[in-house]
Amino acid sequence: MPRDITAFSNPTIKLARSLRDKKHRRREGLFLVEGLRILSEAQDSGRLPEQIFFAAESEAHARVDGLIAAVEAAGGDAVRTTPALISKLSGKDNPQSVVGVFREWDVSLEAIERDTAPIWIVAQALRDPGNLGTILRTGDAVGAGGLILIDDCTDPFSVEAVRASMGAIFTQRIAMARWDDFLPWIRGGAGQLIGTSLEGAIDYQEPRYERPAFLLVGNESAGLPADYAAQCDITVKIPMMGRADSLNAAMATAVMAYELLNQFRR
Repeated sequence: MPRDITAFSNPTIKLARSLRDKKHRRREGLFLVEGLRILSEAQDSGRLPEQIFFAAESEAHARVDGLIAAVEAAGGDAVRTTPALISKLSGKDNPQSVVGVFREWDVSLEAIERDTAPIWIVAQALRDPGNLGTILRTGDAVGAGGLILIDDCTDPFSVEAVRASMGAIFTQRIAMARWDDFLPWIRGGAGQLIGTSLEGAIDYQEPRYERPAFLLVGNESAGLPADYAAQCDITVKIPMMGRADSLNAAMATAVMAYELLNQFRR
């Protein structure tokens, strides 16, 4: 049966609240997920939270009841609390009625099985959690295997990135690596490395891409470093017909990912 907690000073609440901070996520190996929709996506993908917090009035929702039962059956902890404490956990004035605490998973390159998908997305020095979450959603939409984060990227397990992913964090593999580790890994097996760049690049619809395709996008403001682009099998650009010189990183990723998908479908 769920247990009741109504005091913010309770250690369980304080620990869950601390997971909004990266250093505490790293220390505990845990992260927060807000909202019934994303928690349902996680369950559908075979993942359940170790803890689930819910406001008493949300119990009437059948899907919430099912999640609570599944978490408890798996040995997890269900906590009934107040809307005010749910707001403290989520950091929002109008919070979702359900919050889950999940265990982080293996994010090493060795966890990536490149032959399981025709498309993989690679992001270098991505800084915006909203962009990261949107790229995960794009990967899910095109049937990509996952997202490989290169160098110092924003934390994919932050509340903001998880929220922006709309559940895709549970359908996409995630790996983190330095460029000097990624490069020998990609060259150690099948895979075409496709860089996006405005310098010395050809139109993105001109090449015939190969599977598995690894789509490499650069930092939002600086783009892909020249020495990284030089290591790619091919570098491509999206034509810009107006005054803007580039697209948002997540938008450019979506355009390229759908070009890959369309070519592979044909």
